[in-house]
Amino acid sequence: MENYQKYLSPETLAKLHGLELQARLIVEGYVSGLHKSPYHGFSIEFAEHREYVPGDDLRYVDWKVFGKTDRFYLKQYEEETNYACYFLLDTSESMLYRSPQASVSKLKYAQYVTAALTYLVLQQQDAAGLATFDTGVRNFVRASSHPSHLKQLCHVMDVSPPQGETSLGPILHDLAERIRKRGLVVVVSDLFDDIPTLLLGLKHLRHRRHEVLVLQVIDPAEQDFPFVDPTLFKGLERPLEQITEPRSLRRAYQREFENFLLDVRRGCRDLHMDYALIRTDQPLDVALRTFLAGRASRLHRM
Repeated sequence: MENYQKYLSPETLAKLHGLELQARLIVEGYVSGLHKSPYHGFSIEFAEHREYVPGDDLRYVDWKVFGKTDRFYLKQYEEETNYACYFLLDTSESMLYRSPQASVSKLKYAQYVTAALTYLVLQQQDAAGLATFDTGVRNFVRASSHPSHLKQLCHVMDVSPPQGETSLGPILHDLAERIRKRGLVVVVSDLFDDIPTLLLGLKHLRHRRHEVLVLQVIDPAEQDFPFVDPTLFKGLERPLEQITEPRSLRRAYQREFENFLLDVRRGCRDLHMDYALIRTDQPLDVALRTFLAGRASRLHRM
């Protein structure tokens, strides 16, 4: 089986059929997908051809190419770009955690989410890119709308070993400068980092006029704290070990964790960002359908 196919089961894709990622901000460039553009026409310097889709301006059909191939292609120029969606995937060591209640680790689940949403973006003829990070950006793949781009992004996820601590704030500042054209940025992470620093990084992306979606992926045990017997807890990102009596800690732990989630959710709301909490014990198609249906409903109310 091709590496990329393991992230996209036919059952999951069938259940996601018809869903679309749409942006609520008007984006730059002439767009061949679903999104409106404030610009019309093309720049002077020719770049490449792309296949005609219904609704394209026939003035830009290359009739010479049609005469040779009997297919319609449009001339694209340097200023013409598809709507771009960048996925920022956390590959730090905390993402390796998997409790008995979950079938896969947070990292594997986040990879499934990223692959499924990339598939949807490419299906609507928009462009998708990927950055993987831990303490720094490890891989940065420019956005492309070519269908085969999915294979490349899944390959990058395959060869991105989890390592190091999460350092989201500085990374988001870095990526805000790298992703220059306004578009959609999807952060897929457990967000285990200092919240004020995290929110400053997210604010930088909004300052660059990106639309930002925050998908916080957690393991059910991290929220429910189901431990009963004396347990040895080991740090994934730091070499720490601590034997504890879970029953004496449960209430305090859950209170702190819920406050952490509340602060993240409130911060995203204040920055006008869509936010979703996704647990790894949720079926992937259910998690994505719930998020995308809620997002579509909010967009229609705007």
